[in-house]
Amino acid sequence: MDKIVNDLKRLVPFKDTLETGDIVLIAADKPQMLIYGLVSDIVRDDTKRDEWWHVSIQILSLPPRKVTWILRTAQMTGLEIFTMDGEERFMKAVDFGSKSPRTKPAKQKKSMEKISLRRVK
Repeated sequence: MDKIVNDLKRLVPFKDTLETGDIVLIAADKPQMLIYGLVSDIVRDDTKRDEWWHVSIQILSLPPRKVTWILRTAQMTGLEIFTMDGEERFMKAVDFGSKSPRTKPAKQKKSMEKISLRRVK
């Protein structure tokens, strides 16, 4: 699982944080799979002494599924590989932001002509 996670970290731009609305990449060792999910809610679990969170995720598969996992901050932000039912899992938010510098569009000469719209029947 460590090799899969290291390869993913080289290939995918990840975020260091997790927020509602983020798309996460979830990796599992057995069965070996990679899936995406949409984080729909993050709620603190007040019944636990340490920081644990109820993370609700819409699994983007066919058919779509909704799951709620109880995770620590390190587990839901990809700092730690965790186990569920004895199987290793990894989850981290994907950064879809543009890393490349944006180029400004070439300036267009504005014409002083009045643009009129044509009515089409």
